[in-house]
Amino acid sequence: MRFDLHIHSNFSSDSNLSVDDILNQAVKKGLDGIAICDHNTIYGSLIGMKRAKELSLPLIVLPGLEVSTTDGHLIVLGIRDNIQPNLTPEETIRIAHKKGGIVIAAHPFKIRSIGNVEKLDVDAIETFNSRCIFGENKRAKEMAQALVKPEVGGSDSHMLSTIGLGYTEIDAGPNAGSVLSAIREGRTHPGGQTAPLHVVFIQVIRGFFRRLNRFGKEFHSKIFYKNESM
Repeated sequence: MRFDLHIHSNFSSDSNLSVDDILNQAVKKGLDGIAICDHNTIYGSLIGMKRAKELSLPLIVLPGLEVSTTDGHLIVLGIRDNIQPNLTPEETIRIAHKKGGIVIAAHPFKIRSIGNVEKLDVDAIETFNSRCIFGENKRAKEMAQALVKPEVGGSDSHMLSTIGLGYTEIDAGPNAGSVLSAIREGRTHPGGQTAPLHVVFIQVIRGFFRRLNRFGKEFHSKIFYKNESM
């Protein structure tokens, strides 16, 4: 089966994709399953699981999120609640494993990412990310092979058009439990194509302005409530 294990919905500050649009696009792209991995929140994936059933879509939606640690991002699959951001990678991994989750080093060699995971108890490494266009995937694959870690891939999509560009072929039964076990056991094969440079640039710019807009709203709210309380 083919899964895109790294998609962002509008529950991430840098994406405006609705969950329903993601689900429908994934089906159109011929994917068997996805993981919506929003920044520091599980809710997008939980809603995705619920909506896929309500819409009777032929799509497996895995619960997941992308957790910000002090050193970079970790994807956690297979849990149903949030993990506090900005902990150390070691503490984040410990909590994720205690909850029964699978920990994946996301785009480990992108700027401000986690880097070498030799000393970290990750379960898998994202060795194909469609937004890594400067050789980061090659370095990630070399590290995964040196450490004998399972490899996965995903689009890291914040736009409908890039969903499915990165994927993981998984040798598993047609249910979430079997898929998660297959990832742990390394019955995976990542693949895909990198997004065009102009598409990556558009995603980065859109994300920047969304975060800027959100920061402005939060700042305005703080000033408003401060003035109201005076």
